[in-house]
Parts: sequence; C-alpha cells; structure tokens
Amino acid sequence: MKILTIDIGTGTQDIYLYDSRQDLENGFKLVVPSPTMIIHRRLKAATRRGQPVLLDGVIMGGGPGAWAAEAHARAGIPIYATPQAARTLNDDLEQVAQAGIQIVSEDEALRLPASVQRILLQDFDYAAIAGAFEQFGVALDDLAAIAVAVFDHGDAPPDVSDRQFRFDYLDERIRAENRLSAFAYQAEAIPAIMTRLQAVAQSVRANPQLHDLPLVVMDTAPAAVLGASFDARVRAQSRVLVTNVGNFHTLAFRLGPGGIEGVFEHHTGLLNLPALETLLRALADSSLTHADVFEHHGHGALVYDPEPLPLTGELDVVVTGPRRNMMTPSTLHPYFAVPFGDMMIAGCFGLLAAVADVQPELGEPIRLSLAGAGGSGTPPWEIN
Repeated sequence: MKILTIDIGTGTQDIYLYDSRQDLENGFKLVVPSPTMIIHRRLKAATRRGQPVLLDGVIMGGGPGAWAAEAHARAGIPIYATPQAARTLNDDLEQVAQAGIQIVSEDEALRLPASVQRILLQDFDYAAIAGAFEQFGVALDDLAAIAVAVFDHGDAPPDVSDRQFRFDYLDERIRAENRLSAFAYQAEAIPAIMTRLQAVAQSVRANPQLHDLPLVVMDTAPAAVLGASFDARVRAQSRVLVTNVGNFHTLAFRLGPGGIEGVFEHHTGLLNLPALETLLRALADSSLTHADVFEHHGHGALVYDPEPLPLTGELDVVVTGPRRNMMTPSTLHPYFAVPFGDMMIAGCFGLLAAVADVQPELGEPIRLSLAGAGGSGTPPWEIN
C-alpha cells in the first residue's frame, strides 16, 4: 500500500511516499521549495521584466508569494487576480484591490491579452510532484490515499480577529476530540470555515486520476508534533511538552495520558529565546493564560489540565520545526526529535498517523509501520 504525504510550509514542502512493504527509513522523500516560494520567484522575475501578470487558481499559502504580488503592484506593473486566487492575499477583496491588484472574473481573465503572464495559485501540484518522482523511475499510479498538511487561519468574519478566530478553532477541536489527529479530516468533512484546506481538496479533486482516492488534510503544526511523537525516545514518555518552531508560527502542545493538556500558538518572528522559554515554562507549570500570548500579538494559549509538568531536564521539552535551532542554547535542555531519522519529514509521519485514524480501513498497515522502531504505533496521548 502506498500513500503520498505532503507537508506544506512557508519555506519548503516536504514530500514522503509511504510504502507499507518497506521500513519507513527507506521511504522515498523530497524536500523542495514551498508553493508560496515558487510563486514568489515567478512574480519577482515578472517584476524584473516589467510584465503584467494574472493570478488564477485557488486560495493557497500567502507570505512570500503575497508580498511579491504586492511589490509587483507597487512597481506600477499591472497585476490581475481572479476572486479565489485574490483571497490568498486577503479574504477581504476590497483590501486586495486597495493594494493595487485588479480583481477580474474568470471570463475577464480569459480575455486578457497573451502578453499577460498566467500564474496558477495552488498549494497542491500533483503534476510537479508526480513528474519529479517519475524522473527517478517511481510511478504514482497505485496510490491508496493522499494526505496534505497546510496552515489554515480560517475565514474569519470581518469584525473578528484572525488570530482569535484561529485560536477559537484550535480550542473547539481539542474540546471536541482531545487528540492531535482531531486536526485531520477526510476531504468530505472539512469545515466550511477552513478555506485553505477546502482549496487543497479542490485541487486534488480537479485531477481525474485522483478524483476517487481517499484524501486526508490536516493542520501543519499538529501534524509535525504528532510526527515528532514517533521519535523512539519521545513516545517512551508518559508526559511531554513538544514545540514546533516554524518559519512563521510556533505552536507548543503539552501532552499526557489524557491527550492535550495545554497549547499555545505565537508568531515565530515575534519570539526570541528568552520569550519562548518563558512561554514554555508557563505552559509546563499551568500558569500560562490566553492574554499572555494574545496581547503580544500571538494567537493565544489555553491550559486544559492544571497539573503541572515538572521540567527536570530529562526529555521534558521536545523541539521540531525548521527554526528549531532557536532552542539550541536553551537552559531547558531541549531534545531535538528525529522520528525515523528525519526531522524534516516529521509532518509527513504525523499525516500518516492521522490517515490511520480518519481512514480506519488503511490503519492497520500504517500502525505496524509506525511501530517499527519499537513500542506502539500510537503515542500514549493519542489513545483516549
């Protein structure tokens, strides 16, 4: 059985092809530029040429791609966007227009002159991924499922803070089903408010080859933390604090036998080591409040179990994520997780575990594979 997993971040997209006939360490993998970085480079090249562009497609990750689009407009070069693509920059299309980007209908886009460069926005590009594997003689024509992780702020109403809306969503999912795989969905069950997850499903279903394949989508940080849990030393713990230090967002979960005991999410760019250590200590001792994070322009924090987690320096604080080196000199003596020997693919391993939960018919071989390094195929905080 083969499952294609893609963990899409700001800097890279990390791709792992699971094959139940092989040890996980032997699975084929790619770490390549993220979709938003690809769009960023295409837009910067168009800006240098002075060429008008059209952004078409669906909502995808913003960041570098969105900044390049705004820079193109500031340079005085025409830039157009269809409504779905424009929401990559902002859910409020009036604000997109105010940034100098002309919103056009699909019909109007078709009538633009050939001199306008078409740039397709999408997080999931099956043709590119399949083509890369094909160059090495690996075909993707026998997949049992696809799993994709992206960060989704959600479609907040105009009068609601994006940060609060995002954190309310995290809280709702934890209270509804206290486990990391609660942030994963079959394509048919994606909440309407999670528009980026919906767009991923739309991109997958647009390909006739993939139309009937099981598809699981998940939030990136819970996927990374769940994947880090499969480091043999981490899953041997009964309670642990795991933080994913991402390029844009840092999210930490305190985990125990009952599931998620506490959580906070902040913007990585607003944190330095002392600030991050302070948040982690407060999450561990249950003193962290929502205001401690939200009032410093983070998303928020909640503690669900008041029993403190003593930080003894013996594998209490686990770190993963592309900016994990921020924690290298930490006095918390963090452990840098390497599930199945590869930190960069942690999110893909988390996606696999989530597939086993939300697609039960695929679960047995996945759990056998995840248990390959010893112990259970499910971390203790996921059994509740």
